[in-house]
Amino acid sequence: MFDPVIAPSGTLLGLLQRGRGDGTLHALTAPRAEALAALHHCVLRDPRHDWQVENRSLYYARLYLDLNGELDAIEAHLFDPEDVLDTDESRTGLALAVLGHLASYGRRDALELLRRYAAHGSSWAWALDELALRDDDAGLRALAAPVLARFSTDPEGEAELAAAVRDAFEPRPWRLWAEDPRESIATRVRAAQETGCFDRWQRQMRPTGPRPGWSVRAVFEWAQQGMERGAALHVPAARCLVAVAGPEDRPEILAAARNGADGARCTALRYLAEGNDPEALDLIEAAVVDGTAPVAEAAVDAFERMRSVAAVDRARGWAQRPDALGAAAGRMLACRGGAQDSDLVLGALREAVRGEGPDAPTLWSLVDGAGRLGIACAAPVLRHIYRETASSHLRGRAARALAATDPSFATGFAVECLWDCEETTREVAARHAETGDARVVERLRRLASDPAEEDEVQTAVRSRFGPDGTAG
Repeated sequence: MFDPVIAPSGTLLGLLQRGRGDGTLHALTAPRAEALAALHHCVLRDPRHDWQVENRSLYYARLYLDLNGELDAIEAHLFDPEDVLDTDESRTGLALAVLGHLASYGRRDALELLRRYAAHGSSWAWALDELALRDDDAGLRALAAPVLARFSTDPEGEAELAAAVRDAFEPRPWRLWAEDPRESIATRVRAAQETGCFDRWQRQMRPTGPRPGWSVRAVFEWAQQGMERGAALHVPAARCLVAVAGPEDRPEILAAARNGADGARCTALRYLAEGNDPEALDLIEAAVVDGTAPVAEAAVDAFERMRSVAAVDRARGWAQRPDALGAAAGRMLACRGGAQDSDLVLGALREAVRGEGPDAPTLWSLVDGAGRLGIACAAPVLRHIYRETASSHLRGRAARALAATDPSFATGFAVECLWDCEETTREVAARHAETGDARVVERLRRLASDPAEEDEVQTAVRSRFGPDGTAG
């Protein structure tokens, strides 16, 4: 999947692509045709950089309801000839998830569209999972024949069917079909279930990696073999070292960390860092200076996972280095530093935004750190990240940091966050948004009564209302 093109944050499309609460608020006051066009653009061209993690489906479904939006555009997208050519779930997943939420809200047209796609579309398994949560038994039973017809009755087809049953996210349809009164359907599904269970058992029993009795050298050789195949095995290899290495093996491990082959060096650095070995920090610094790219990356990662006082002290000296180790030091101070490290964390935050922009991966820890340390003068940078990032998860972290650093948060961003696409961001807003704004009270009441809302959000909402039902 290609990275999506995200419109400027000041446009309606840009707001909706980011999943910001202001996107919904602007859409509800914009001309309906313009709002629906932007909404369709988002649903049919998934704007998420990480579509498997970021939430958008409930956000867009709620806007479809508010706009009383038709589903013609989604239908045309799902049944476009491209569906046969491009079977990647990322092409249709967001649209199917939106339909699932709309079906939960009682939109019969969404339910029927999901049924049709489960019977005829390429990403039928996703549609079936959506239906498993929302459809009745009769609706699911009607899909048994068209779904099973996708799989031939030869051994290859039966193997594919068994894999589909084994990997199904929601097992309800398959369980229903295993008890179907049509014997041909029930027998076939039960056989697939049995095969899937056997496959899972085989995978669990299949030995992988080092076994008891291996030596330190054997673990290093295994890690190197993985490196040569393009597989990063140094993390599990370091865990193996914990089991097989004794005090007498320390010189060999130190030698590998200084100048071993890449796989062995990465493994040794990880092992020494996790054991807080007194030489680990010097070896990590040396690896960043003279190691290959994989070794330097493994060294930085090993350092960032350290929890010792010595590692935090070393981070204070490394925080202004203009390399990956300096960036990791800033993140470590953000996560584990104290109030005396506020200036270093703020400097790292500003430098990351200047150098890499509002979507830099390093910002996640730095934003959290600005909030944890209560760095008030970080608020302008946090507001910039909040507005501009395309990541709804990073925006949520910025919102939490602003709640701890920005006195204007309760009357500003917290209000729009009540409409945000991420439930954790809505939860922050529910706890902080100023109820003097009439929109806030109305929105809190709607979230409290919405069956699709997450429990954590509704708990936060209820904490804002007194026994008499007034918001406080």
